[in-house]
Amino acid sequence: MNGFPKCLMAVDGGGTGTRLLLANPAGDVLARVEGGPSALGQGIDNAWQTIRGLCEQACQQVGMDFVPEHCAIGLGLSGVHNPVWAAAFLAAAPAFMAIALETDAFTTLLGAHAGAPGAVVAIGTGSVGEALFPDGRRTSAGGWGWISGDEASGAWLGKQAANLAQRQLDGRLSGSVLAAEVIRVCGGSKTALQNWLGDADQHAYARLAPLVVQCADTDPLARRLLVTAAQDAMSLADALDPAGQLPLAMCGGLAQVLIHYLPEPCARPILPPKGQSVDGALTLIRTRMEDRHG
Repeated sequence: MNGFPKCLMAVDGGGTGTRLLLANPAGDVLARVEGGPSALGQGIDNAWQTIRGLCEQACQQVGMDFVPEHCAIGLGLSGVHNPVWAAAFLAAAPAFMAIALETDAFTTLLGAHAGAPGAVVAIGTGSVGEALFPDGRRTSAGGWGWISGDEASGAWLGKQAANLAQRQLDGRLSGSVLAAEVIRVCGGSKTALQNWLGDADQHAYARLAPLVVQCADTDPLARRLLVTAAQDAMSLADALDPAGQLPLAMCGGLAQVLIHYLPEPCARPILPPKGQSVDGALTLIRTRMEDRHG
């Protein structure tokens, strides 16, 4: 094989789902598959079980056997910022010809700017910002997790909405359409909401975020939350690139919502992303192989 893989695989893995594509050595995509979560915080074995299963599915689609030794894989995964998890993940890896592992924030950046320097703010269940400068320097902001951080994210919006519901049930607030909707969705009573809160994780809170968006036209408190979230998203961009020299993309479904709540005119132009995190993972492994073979 002269050191060249028969195929390239690219993975974008998070806490709710995983996307994988299979490409030929030239980077032409041959198959795309999706599956369950592969965030490292949910278990190393679980992550590899999901990823290996998707590798097998993608190979089946193109009529080939999955042989790790014949493949090079690039991965952008949630949790790679934790060096202990990342080391354990690599130690448990199948014998791929080559592995390139990065955070999903960095592969989101690579996908958004097609591998070129730029900045990205990604708003989903969590939130994080990443920047790549022309000299190769990288900066990041946010991504501290839903309990104390991840401002502007779905989990953050859901936590604020749940707080409004608590206040309305206590009599500290009245007339909030958003609070009433949260109470209804969470069971319709104080006891039901208390039970819901006892079981809630970041994904449960994030599922309340659409209620904030739906109520924004009728509830000033909901609109205020979205305005605050938009400002927080831009604060990530400003922290990444204070001089505003890099092209900026905002990624994720919530990011596209928050753009409409930024002040007009926006202080920084926001470009549509050129690709997704899984496309960035493909760029990552292609670059790694090109560097290896000159």
